[in-house]
Amino acid sequence: MAEVTNLNEAQEAAVAAGLDLERLPAHIGIIMDGNGRWATERGLPRLAGHRDGYKTLRSVLLFANDLGIRYLTVYAFSAENWRRPEDEVHGLMSLIEQAAVDELRVMHQNNVRVRVAGRLNEVPEGLRRALERGVETTAFNTGIVFTLAVNYGGRAEIVDAVRALASEGATPDDITEEAISKRLYNPDIPEPDLLIRTAGEMRWSNFLLWQGAYAELVVADMPWPAFSLDDLVSACIEYQNRTRKFGGVGR
Repeated sequence: MAEVTNLNEAQEAAVAAGLDLERLPAHIGIIMDGNGRWATERGLPRLAGHRDGYKTLRSVLLFANDLGIRYLTVYAFSAENWRRPEDEVHGLMSLIEQAAVDELRVMHQNNVRVRVAGRLNEVPEGLRRALERGVETTAFNTGIVFTLAVNYGGRAEIVDAVRALASEGATPDDITEEAISKRLYNPDIPEPDLLIRTAGEMRWSNFLLWQGAYAELVVADMPWPAFSLDDLVSACIEYQNRTRKFGGVGR
């Protein structure tokens, strides 16, 4: 492990736990699962779990920024989440909008660059405006790039990319992996190295299907509100212990 000097508090703690700061995953994606179940087990309404999950996300984001992670993408609201009870959907929309407003100054002060992914034209206008303001305000920040996947689906993203090609008059020979990749929601963001899913579920759930083809998957048993900074470090250590072959033969 290479020696790194002038460490901040987060980095010192991570190094003490065995993390090599020279081999961090550049891009981490997180499926924040188990909020509702966490609340139900405590006799609370499901939305209370989402509120606590939001607090966890805030801590994880700022910690990842301090660690030196370059990109973090989280599954905030999937295209399938509209099927949930109406009061929960409304509560989630309101929670994401309020968080986008309340946390903007903190994001800006911590040099976080906010991005979004998904069909924003289908979300409530107040939420769309709050997200767009976050993107505009932090556009020139140079810290971690934090992408909120809202009304997002991996299949829908691929469909939208192919539709964009079709609208440009693409021929069958024009439809290549590179052409599709360039028309995804955020083509400038590199593919994720590590995908973390909480609550023990062994599913991809339509998240970053194209980009995550060769990402390392780590499944954590605890629900998202119980996910700790130590758990993030442990996931990164597990990532570093893997041999990434990308379809080839490992050394």
